[in-house]
Amino acid sequence: MENKVRLLENIKTMFQRRNSNAPGEDCNSPKPIPILSTIANSVVARCSKILEMSTEQLQNCFDAEMPDSVQQSITYARSLLEFCSCKTLSVVTMRSDYLGNKEFRRLMYDMMLAWETPGAEGESMHKARQSPSAEGESIHKAIASSNQGGEDEEGWSLFYSSSTDMAVQVDDKKTVGPDAFCRIAPACAAVADVITAENLFDSLTSASGHRLHFLIFDKYLQTLDRVLKSAKNLMGASSNLQLVEGEIVLDVDGTIPTQPVLQHIGISAWPGRLTLTNYSLYFESLGVGLYDKPVRYDLSMDQKQVIKPELTGPLGARLFDKAVMYKSTAISEPVHLEFPEFKGSSRRDYWLDICLEILRVHRDIRKYNLKGVQQSEAISRAVLGVFRCRAVKEAFHILSSNYKTLLPFNLAESLPGGDTILETLTSQLAFLSTSTQGNASGTACTKQLLIVYPVSLLTLSKFGFIALKDLNWDGEASYPAGYVRVGVVDPLEVVVKQSKLNTGKAEAAQATVDQVKVDGIDTNLAVMKELLFPVISVANYIQHLASWEEPLKSAVFVVVMCYTILSGWIGYILPSLLVFLAVLMLWRRHFNEGKPVKAFKMTPPPNRNAVEQLITLQEAIAQVEALIQSGNVILLKIRALLFALLPQATERVAVMLVLAAGLFALIPLKHIILLALLEAFTREMPLRRDSSYRWLRRVREWWFRIPAAPVQLIKPDDSKKRR
Repeated sequence: MENKVRLLENIKTMFQRRNSNAPGEDCNSPKPIPILSTIANSVVARCSKILEMSTEQLQNCFDAEMPDSVQQSITYARSLLEFCSCKTLSVVTMRSDYLGNKEFRRLMYDMMLAWETPGAEGESMHKARQSPSAEGESIHKAIASSNQGGEDEEGWSLFYSSSTDMAVQVDDKKTVGPDAFCRIAPACAAVADVITAENLFDSLTSASGHRLHFLIFDKYLQTLDRVLKSAKNLMGASSNLQLVEGEIVLDVDGTIPTQPVLQHIGISAWPGRLTLTNYSLYFESLGVGLYDKPVRYDLSMDQKQVIKPELTGPLGARLFDKAVMYKSTAISEPVHLEFPEFKGSSRRDYWLDICLEILRVHRDIRKYNLKGVQQSEAISRAVLGVFRCRAVKEAFHILSSNYKTLLPFNLAESLPGGDTILETLTSQLAFLSTSTQGNASGTACTKQLLIVYPVSLLTLSKFGFIALKDLNWDGEASYPAGYVRVGVVDPLEVVVKQSKLNTGKAEAAQATVDQVKVDGIDTNLAVMKELLFPVISVANYIQHLASWEEPLKSAVFVVVMCYTILSGWIGYILPSLLVFLAVLMLWRRHFNEGKPVKAFKMTPPPNRNAVEQLITLQEAIAQVEALIQSGNVILLKIRALLFALLPQATERVAVMLVLAAGLFALIPLKHIILLALLEAFTREMPLRRDSSYRWLRRVREWWFRIPAAPVQLIKPDDSKKRR
């Protein structure tokens, strides 16, 4: 009970200032740890004040509870810093308003700076500025001021005693690199996800030389705090939606008259308000001053939903690329949601991404059969990803997609080998604990290492979005604030990095594909013809042999092919061809290694103006239409033979089919192939040319006399009532 009271008092005063220390209060300064750098000692000192433990106790706790693999001399300082940071964040995040406190944001940024230079030996910058004695003195003064700063007028803070007295306060010129950000930021689940931490860092540093400044990090966390508060307020203001228990409003669009959302069904369109939750998509049509009853499009059920970008326009015209198409088995026809804007399609792209994120998380839940707390944790992870994506968009007007997306399940879908990311995540969710008691033995710190907690779910609970009714959770117990474990690399981080390595290769290959793409039907046909030149040459030569213009070569070819078929070697033709290609590729690889590939050269056709290109396109379409018509005629004549519209022709075809069946049943297959080859290849022989011509003419005349089966086109019912 005493521990609970002390913890509550600590949280209560965490973001407040006190004017003076209580009489008789111990004001001993935390001692610096010699192996840590100046900034690392500053962070550890502030952590010790938050945890109400001395720096020696923190180090002893680390030495006693962490495994030997974490306490190696090479990584000891960094692991100790991670231990203190994670332990502190687990206490700080017990309040719901920690993101709005600038001192928390500064402390977390300092943790990243300290992670980059945790050891005293790596602090070359400070050694260049100060002498060793002055440096050590500055550490003592800074830590002492953290306890005695209550004597000034402003009082002292739990994170920073004074912006003027703290000698090791971070210089504004200092910046954070990607490794430090990806290690410390996911230690707070609301700030970053280990799956998308690197993409988040790239988005925040896109204009700052791939180094993170405090002002950018501070703005991101402030905006994230506003997004979370706005989402919480929207839940209370969405009474018209009749949300179910556990349903969270993620974003709303269409509330501003100048930026409506248009719902297209068929040729009809209505303006309205669009709302996305963690289970569904709602559209409320705008009536006379009020919104009509919302239409719900479920994203959680298995209804074969399809969400993709689409073109829309007035009266069903496909003019503007600013819409999202939703289709499922629950609705009769697709729904198009248009996001009008004068320039670009950023609104549409943003809503497409977040809708796909919710759709994919529920699809993966069904695929991997996640139930209970596992399902809730997966959905909570997607919800936090949407909030982070929304914060970056509102703060910096940046929207990343595909390989750079900030949404974890979209990233797993777009990355090569993304299924391994989902499998690794599922394996972690399988070990989730639904109780703070757990089944691990040892101290509380050891249990945090052995038990996997539903961190995202607990984070949303602390912000007041959901209630943990199904979990046996003790309010006094602490839990990790994020996905980072001290001295341990998250398996998700490993598989994401491996997938991104493959992504680099895929992007490089795609860049070459984009370079060789050409415009124009004539040019593309010319390129294809040149690429297929060897195949076309072989086909033309075989056709030349079949014409018997050179009887000797044709006769030799026929004899060789007949001997190959009768000897049973025909089955080895395809394997021999494949082996030849494999040997050719290996030979090219061996002798052309390191040499640039010669560019494929061709002469493009003469340029044509727009009218000539339209005429060419019209001719190509007409030719395709003629081929389709000929195919339909053949199918309809076959239908006429099957239904005996011409009895004599049907009888003749039936007799021929019976004879063919007898041939296949009695004659070996190789002899049938031999007969087919001889008939086709000797058709143009001087001895058979006239008879072959007469026989083919009789077959064509017989085919022309067969009528086509009738076809009736039924017009659709235009009186169908549209919604």
